[in-house]
Amino acid sequence: MSESARKLLVPEVATILEIRDETANGDTKTFKVQVDNPEGAFKHLPGQCAMISLFGVGEVMISITSSPTRGWPLELCIKRAGRVTGALHDAQIGDKVGLRGPYGNVFPVEDWKGKNLVFIAGGFALAPVRCLIDYCLAHRDWFKHIDIIYGARSPGDLCFKSDIFDRWTKERDTTVSLTVDRADEAGTWKGAVGFVPAFVEQLKPSPKDTIAITCGPPIMIKFVLQVLPKLGFTDEQTFTTLELKMQCGVGKCGRCNIGDKYVCVDGPVFNLSQIKELPSEF
Repeated sequence: MSESARKLLVPEVATILEIRDETANGDTKTFKVQVDNPEGAFKHLPGQCAMISLFGVGEVMISITSSPTRGWPLELCIKRAGRVTGALHDAQIGDKVGLRGPYGNVFPVEDWKGKNLVFIAGGFALAPVRCLIDYCLAHRDWFKHIDIIYGARSPGDLCFKSDIFDRWTKERDTTVSLTVDRADEAGTWKGAVGFVPAFVEQLKPSPKDTIAITCGPPIMIKFVLQVLPKLGFTDEQTFTTLELKMQCGVGKCGRCNIGDKYVCVDGPVFNLSQIKELPSEF
């Protein structure tokens, strides 16, 4: 087995160094993990994913939320949704996990130099966008204005609050706009209230020399991809990441295929022109 194949198929033993809650109800957590063998530390780029496993429980594909500019340890944002993610949520600092990757294609950041960027995210799907945002901010001179548009169901469901309020809002020539589906009952939320697609249409980001990147629940992506063309964004200016149903990571199990595409191999990053070539099941 070649070294590249080994890294994709054989997990490295890793240690959980830190666990932090991202949401008020604790259903979404960020795990900081470090491979025990430094030689097993792979390199990733924004958009790629990693397979994390709990021995005796199973494995799950998760987007990498930390920028490669920060190196190791990796950060993986995981929402409790099933058997493996539930077991991960019950794990403790110091526990051992398996880690392999990276999988999938990447955002074509090199092609975006000299352009404005608009990031549009919803809920815990800010995770893969966060990786890209931090990568672009680490190379701030490559880009012009950066807009970050982010929404969640409620103020308590907003993820990465320290990044939003302590870092991103303080970056030069960067605007952060937040919305929630519903405000809190205590009335402490003073920001916008409304769904992300409608909020984007209200903000009207300019398509001139601009790349739009969106990620969120499938229904949010669907309507954002309808709003952006109305604002003048072309298919080639519009990118998303489809992290649905990925399982094996190498295009063999067939779980993530859409038509003749495998999300784990041909994606998860697609532009809108590529999305339109997919069958109607998406």
